[in-house]
Amino acid sequence: MLQVYIDFKSPYAFVALRPCWQLERDYGIAIEWLPLTLNIGSYLGTAKVDDTGKVTSNNRSPRQWQAVRYAYMDARRYADSQGLLLKGTQKIWDSSIAAIGLLWASEQAPNRAALRNYMTMVFDRFWQRQLDIEDPTVIVTVLEKSGISTVGFSDYLAGPGRFHHDELQDQILQAGCFGVPTFCINGETYFGRENLPIIRWHLEGKPGRIPHKAYDTVLS
Repeated sequence: MLQVYIDFKSPYAFVALRPCWQLERDYGIAIEWLPLTLNIGSYLGTAKVDDTGKVTSNNRSPRQWQAVRYAYMDARRYADSQGLLLKGTQKIWDSSIAAIGLLWASEQAPNRAALRNYMTMVFDRFWQRQLDIEDPTVIVTVLEKSGISTVGFSDYLAGPGRFHHDELQDQILQAGCFGVPTFCINGETYFGRENLPIIRWHLEGKPGRIPHKAYDTVLS
């Protein structure tokens, strides 16, 4: 069983999405996708920018700004290599509603294609600044467009879905998972998209020595 923890507001999770789905195709597996909703403001501060890119408010130190800018520059390299558009966000978003949508989709999707459609649509449109992941009605629309029933979703979002999401965050932190994407396989935990060759090594039965970290951008 391969578990992959993601957060829709993470640029690094975004650029790892398609290589992870490639693992499903290459090895005939079904990844268990789980949300790890990051509290980015707690370690990188918060900021808001307008449509022109002007900072309208922030509490970041110069070092925090440097870390944020590098992260976006780095993630864009991998986005560009996949032909994806990655625009910087204008604030720190609460991605928990989209995350609960992921939990719902994982349970209700009629097939893997529908689940993939939901995840891809949320990621792609969010990073194009075309999707409000804090609006429940938007998430309902994405679920429906992905071919996933939304009957009962509103009650799920306010009740068991929220409880499951919040409980999962506590479990994740207690297990030592602190960032995304995080991969859990064969009792081992790996943080970062650069560990994908090691995940492949696990899926192939650990032939030979453990490979060096890298990032394979060749997709089909």
